[in-house]
Amino acid sequence: MSAENYNDDSIRSLEWDEHIRLRPGMYIGKLGDGASQDDGIYVLIKEVLDNSIDEYVMGFGRTIDVTIKEQKVTIRDYGRGIPLGKVIDCVSKINTGAKYDSNVFKKSVGLNGVGTKAVNALSSFFKVSSIREGKTKVVEFNHGKLAIENPEESSEARTGTLINFIPDETIFGKYHFISEYIEKLLWNYAFLNTGLTINFNGEKINSQNGLLDLLTRNIDGEILYPIIHIKEDDLEFAITHFENQYGEVYYSFVNGQHTTQGGTHQAAFREALVKTIREFYKKDFDPSDIRTSIIAALSIKIQEPVFESQTKTKLGSQLIEPDGQTVRNYIFDIVKRKLDNFLHMNPAVADSMLKKITQSEKERKEMANIKKIAKDSVKKASLFNKKLRDCRIHYNSSDERGLETTLFITEGDSASGSITKSRDVNTQAVFSLKGKPLNCHGLSKKIVYENEEFNLLQSALNIEEDIDNLRYNNIVIATDADVDGMHIRLLLMTFFLQFFPDLVKNGHIYILQTPLFRVRNKSKTIYCYSEEERKSAMEELGAKPEITRFKGLGEISPDEFKHFIGASIRLDPVILRRDSNLHELLSFYMGKNTPERQNFIIENLRVEVDLVESE
Repeated sequence: MSAENYNDDSIRSLEWDEHIRLRPGMYIGKLGDGASQDDGIYVLIKEVLDNSIDEYVMGFGRTIDVTIKEQKVTIRDYGRGIPLGKVIDCVSKINTGAKYDSNVFKKSVGLNGVGTKAVNALSSFFKVSSIREGKTKVVEFNHGKLAIENPEESSEARTGTLINFIPDETIFGKYHFISEYIEKLLWNYAFLNTGLTINFNGEKINSQNGLLDLLTRNIDGEILYPIIHIKEDDLEFAITHFENQYGEVYYSFVNGQHTTQGGTHQAAFREALVKTIREFYKKDFDPSDIRTSIIAALSIKIQEPVFESQTKTKLGSQLIEPDGQTVRNYIFDIVKRKLDNFLHMNPAVADSMLKKITQSEKERKEMANIKKIAKDSVKKASLFNKKLRDCRIHYNSSDERGLETTLFITEGDSASGSITKSRDVNTQAVFSLKGKPLNCHGLSKKIVYENEEFNLLQSALNIEEDIDNLRYNNIVIATDADVDGMHIRLLLMTFFLQFFPDLVKNGHIYILQTPLFRVRNKSKTIYCYSEEERKSAMEELGAKPEITRFKGLGEISPDEFKHFIGASIRLDPVILRRDSNLHELLSFYMGKNTPERQNFIIENLRVEVDLVESE
């Protein structure tokens, strides 16, 4: 733009809804089609629920009804209801809300009065009804624009707020809700708000024991000692150790918000555990020996929390008002007193914990030399040239596109070549396998270092110590949809479930869907992922279209592949069923069976149904 054309007419102010629709990532993190638990459609649900939860926390409304049918979400609380004269303002004017008045909402989830406005702006249909003092006010919006404003009417319904919305397909594309993700979200609200009942599509969700119930529900293996559950003032935590699992698993929350990326509170809690346990046993244990195999839940309530983004997945540096104490010091003080007292009063638990730490220390020392050799091997292998075609942005960076970062794990040179040529070099990386990886079921973690391929993979992911600095948010297994490809999927999932189960539990592992057929005529090409889609495409195109069946990823050209790993990518998330026992699953699928049974499993297994669930 030339200087003479830069004038008053060049300056444009966006309406509140235009800005949200233009820059949705600033408000809900990322878009996505619902395959990932941090996709925007789930953030929309959470933003509405946060307001209902805040009502409950303030002592109003013990029940929330949530109904999701296809694309329509309905959330009804029985709190105080939005003041009738401010209903439109509260859902369509940025920086309007009650949470700026700290006397009305203390230790609230809501931050800047933005959440419900974002839901409104990003929905094709948004309807809010407020029932208060015997009257009701109903307004409707389409794509953020006010469509219907009904006058106030008398009402005999219970006080509260009812919100209906349909996420906008022009923003989110062809999305779908995965019920497991929504149930997990709702259960977390129940664990953190004992006494609250959430009715979800007819299922009653409530908790009486808080984080103790959370850990009990999420434990899928043998634990060494009963869960330690401690509450004091604004801090609650629960911990135990697994018997035969690697890694660390944390569920951390601030004011009821699930901080999936941790933050100052989670870092402080991990430090406090190490310090307390060292002092209790009077031994200078390595931190990794204390924390290996731990599963813990942590919840803290803070007045006016400072998060690192609108989606509130990571807590920033924080003081606790009004005394100016840091979150770190507050957590250190309670963990030190309470956990130390518990261990003194429960010697059997203290003994079990000590045995586990000592066992971890022994394994770490036995592996020290193997690790050194493995690290030298990684350097010699020139990791970033040999196996990994890296991307420029990473999940553990501060870049706002970190949530989009993806590592494709491929088999064979032809498939990795096609993805490499068609990928987004900013956010998509490719790791190429030689062939079928080792079946590591039942093996110790030293195999990760002794096996070159596994060692290079864990180095590429940056998960050797823990997953705090994971380099890619999405780890996508991209194999052919034949028997060999299915077997490779199973071998890779065995690797992740055996040694890095927290990657699966935190929703980082996916299976790439690739088309089985290409149906085209001179004017249009349709890619089909199932027999049903092929039949539908043939009906649409008519007159004997050309049909190509893809036998493997290597047959798909780079020009075509960009359609399948771009905005319209289809991913099946690897979700462990709550009632599945991890050890039994791995033993059944990857244990020592007769060749006939192994062949039967490989030929008949549908990964997304039997080993995991996806929609």
